Amino acid sequence: MKKHLFFYLCLLVFILSLLSKELLNLDDLVISSSAEQLTNDQIKEIISFQENWEWISYVILLLFLSIKIVVVAVILDAGCFFFEKEIKFKILLTIVIQSEFIFLLVIIFKTLWFYVFHQNFTLEDTQYFYPLSLLNLIDYQGLSSWWIYPLQVLNLFEVAYWFVLSYLLGKELKTTTSKGFSIVASSYGVGLLIWVGAVMFLTLNMS
Repeated sequence: MKKHLFFYLCLLVFILSLLSKELLNLDDLVISSSAEQLTNDQIKEIISFQENWEWISYVILLLFLSIKIVVVAVILDAGCFFFEKEIKFKILLTIVIQSEFIFLLVIIFKTLWFYVFHQNFTLEDTQYFYPLSLLNLIDYQGLSSWWIYPLQVLNLFEVAYWFVLSYLLGKELKTTTSKGFSIVASSYGVGLLIWVGAVMFLTLNMS
């Protein structure tokens, strides 16, 4: 695995997330959205808590990214095994890390959308908005909560992620991109479907 790639990915995720948070004033948005339900003392406590523990949110974000990369690499490794293709796990990790750079565009697109084009937004708008997804074509306020996540997952960035994974995998295996796509679809695709189904089930039971 190329360690510098992972470092650059984490650094860019951190910088873009921080920049997005500052440009969109998300902290103020959280406070203003609950101002009617809180006293001044409670608001001050929230502000103090955010200032002292803000770094934890970024640690969790980077931890989640690391776990995702390893899990996707493990799933692709299983897919290669079933297709009788041999590839080093370090190479799979590198492929997944390279593909993850696509999702940096999500942060950029989302920030630009609210900062430039849709400045009058609420906290819910930022939570439910996902660039170039099916959810953007539907009024989320009229949807059941358990439909939100799957409609966010169905987006063009996810499609691009699949194709980059397929291309890089096919290149390393010295085979066609279509063969790589077959491996990705039968391993990562199935895993994603199970994950989305699990999230929908949990959301349905908690709502």
